[in-house]
Amino acid sequence: MRIPAGSKGDTMNYEELAAALTSGPGLQRAKAAQELGRLKDRRATKPLMTALTDKNSAVRNNAAYALAELGASEAVPVLTPLLRDPEEWVRKSAAKSLGMLRARSAVNDLISALGDSSYMVRKSAARSLGQIGGDAARKALERATSDPDTIVAHTAREALNNLHT
Repeated sequence: MRIPAGSKGDTMNYEELAAALTSGPGLQRAKAAQELGRLKDRRATKPLMTALTDKNSAVRNNAAYALAELGASEAVPVLTPLLRDPEEWVRKSAAKSLGMLRARSAVNDLISALGDSSYMVRKSAARSLGQIGGDAARKALERATSDPDTIVAHTAREALNNLHT
């Protein structure tokens, strides 16, 4: 099945994409999640939240980002556990998405993600903490400027600078 590109407000494409999200091969479901985010149709929130538990990591990854593109703050409670997903790129996407959603309730989990074994996850967590802000985020970012990975340390410094602008 070919996944339609879709355009904002196209009901038929929404229906096709929502159906494709739950059936077919993993890459097709992942593409459907990605396209649902691009449609910016809030009806996709529930199906995308369900897709966060898909067995395919590409589906979970794309669903997390799509929910952030939709501005679906109601998804924060189901996005946050993805910070502990077995796949590092899913954890990275979850961290990025929580920042895009300015998820204050996820600050402590993002602070924990600064200790992730993957520099990509730590970098995304640092950037997201900079987007969310607050005292706890600032203190964690100050500590993260000493991360052994220079990319993470640099991102933490940038995030701190953004807190002050």
